[in-house]
Amino acid sequence: MYSKEEAKNRRQLFWTMFGKRYHRKWLLYDTKLKDVVLKFSFEDRRAMVSIDVNHEDEVFRAYYYEKLLSLKNIMIEQVSTELIFDENYLLESGKMISRVFVMHEGVKIQKQTDWPIVYEFYNNYMDKMEAFFLEYKDFIES
Repeated sequence: MYSKEEAKNRRQLFWTMFGKRYHRKWLLYDTKLKDVVLKFSFEDRRAMVSIDVNHEDEVFRAYYYEKLLSLKNIMIEQVSTELIFDENYLLESGKMISRVFVMHEGVKIQKQTDWPIVYEFYNNYMDKMEAFFLEYKDFIES
């Protein structure tokens, strides 16, 4: 079991090594759409790549989620058949968001031998997620 400090250092090392391995600038929070972000997440035994709609107002959140849902077939074709659409995704913090994501289960951030698998997963799916988002951004925004 890791102490909080050791776990924090492990997470920092994971992300530092990822940044060194893939030298590109990811879109992530720079979508130019308020409260719509692309994210890498590493939660309990699973890694995720997602589009998160985290607007405080449920009406705006539902609006953007419906836009993404209307593109579901295209998104599945371009990103992954394993995509999960969750209108009411509860974060560990207790905040409710809408999330469209793909995940890789059975990996742990504490297990350094899992890192190459997660890095490849992130690179592959975030690249596809970004390409999709950029292609349909105007529609999602309108």
